[in-house]
Amino acid sequence: MKTVKQQKAAVRRQYHVRKKVNGTAERPRLSVFRSSRHIYAQIIDDTAGVTLASCSTQSNALTGQLTYGGNIAAAKIVGEAIAKEALDVGICCVCFDRNRFKYHGRVKSLAEAARKAGLKF
Repeated sequence: MKTVKQQKAAVRRQYHVRKKVNGTAERPRLSVFRSSRHIYAQIIDDTAGVTLASCSTQSNALTGQLTYGGNIAAAKIVGEAIAKEALDVGICCVCFDRNRFKYHGRVKSLAEAARKAGLKF
C-alpha cells in the first residue's frame, strides 16, 4: 500500500505529464496505465471526451496469448493490438501519454511495439 506522500507524488507527476499532452480529433492521446499484474492502453479524444480504442492484458482477444500480464512480453502484445485497433478505426497519428510512469520497461516496450505496428508518434 502506498503512503500518502507517494500518492501525492504520483498525482503531481501525472499532472506535469498531462499539462503537456492533449488529444485532439486529428491526433488523439494514447494513454498507458500499468499495474503490477496488467497493462492497459487506450486512445482518447480529449476534445469530445470519448475513448476511440482500448486494449489491455485482460481483454478477451489477448487472454489466450498471454501467460502473465505484468511483463515486457505482454506489453509488446498489447502495443501491437492497440496499434491494430487504431489503424482499423482510421487513426495513424497519436500523442503518447505515459501517464505518471517512466518511459522505461513495460511502457517503453508498449510504445515501441505500437510504433513498429504502424502508429506514428
